[in-house]
Amino acid sequence: MKQQEADVLIVGGGLAGLSAAIDLSVQGKSVLLFEPKSYPRHKVCGEYISNEVLPYLSKLGIDPFTLGAVEISNFSWTHPKGKAIQAKLPLGGFGISRFTLEQAMFQRALAVGVQPIKASAENIESITNGVQVKSSDGNNYTARAGIAAYGKRSVLDKKLAREFISKKANYVAAKWHAQGAFDPSLVALHNFEGGYCGVSRVEEGLINFCFIASYKVFKNYRDLPKFMDSVLRSNPHLKELMDETEMVFEKPLSIAQISFKDKPPVEGKWIMCGDSAGLIHPLCGNGMSMAIRSAEIACEELMDCFSELQDHAQALQNYRSRWKGEFAKRLRMGRIASGIFSSDTGSGLAMDVVRYVPGILPFFIKQTHGKVDKSLAYEV
Repeated sequence: MKQQEADVLIVGGGLAGLSAAIDLSVQGKSVLLFEPKSYPRHKVCGEYISNEVLPYLSKLGIDPFTLGAVEISNFSWTHPKGKAIQAKLPLGGFGISRFTLEQAMFQRALAVGVQPIKASAENIESITNGVQVKSSDGNNYTARAGIAAYGKRSVLDKKLAREFISKKANYVAAKWHAQGAFDPSLVALHNFEGGYCGVSRVEEGLINFCFIASYKVFKNYRDLPKFMDSVLRSNPHLKELMDETEMVFEKPLSIAQISFKDKPPVEGKWIMCGDSAGLIHPLCGNGMSMAIRSAEIACEELMDCFSELQDHAQALQNYRSRWKGEFAKRLRMGRIASGIFSSDTGSGLAMDVVRYVPGILPFFIKQTHGKVDKSLAYEV
């Protein structure tokens, strides 16, 4: 067994973990990044990112538009009864696949000195002088600070005895890429019984379809193709898109046991980032931005700790407070919206209200998004 030390251990190489790894390494810290899977890889994801994180990505040395990202400025919402509403996105965003973005970020991480550990973290612990990872490679790793960014659900959640993991997870999701005609400036949200499907362009002319559905509705079909044919196509707008585009995946990627229960943003001495800290309903289209932004906050607090402007305990407390201040309202609004979208009646009534008071829709979108830090300039 080998013992290895670093300044920071980061568990999980998704958007949050990669962002934090690059940031801390650029600032001179030794970083070990635990990620057992190889890049590039596809993930079930809406693949729309709010422009709020563009300045931070630029600071990290990542320009999504050189990778083929598609600028998105408009929003469309449709109902199974054929109703449709469009609105301007107050802040705007861009579409890019996790396949492409994470690969570029991983290469950037290697270039700035991040050390990848291609192994699973079998256990993460808080110890006297910091944190420790017991890894599937048989080694132990220790550091002064740790960031857990391992995603929505993990065996680590059980080992940490996190409350949400013992509760029933009621959602399933799937995603595929397709070729065909679709307005590149648009992100569309198509409602159906028990769920909704987001559609937007990503790089190389591809269209990303990603839906989430309640297990209560899905269990009546269980078979994914049957569910897609029977339920997704009940929305005429979505049916038209599915009929007129051609899937380029052999079959959709799918995941289950998705939970939107509250999660503490700090566990022991570990900072939780991205979906490990909290999952926003995909209808808000902002999970990727939240992951990146949570990493930015974590790095700011940890660097103040390394600079001895505060101790580690204060860094954890500040992160907890800032995370809640930044994201609690977004998560709350996401739950409210999900409750409305979970039924045809609720979404139909909401759409009628928006028709009479159109300013409500941009207002809601603003509540689920952050703001661009104007001190960090970035032009789309």
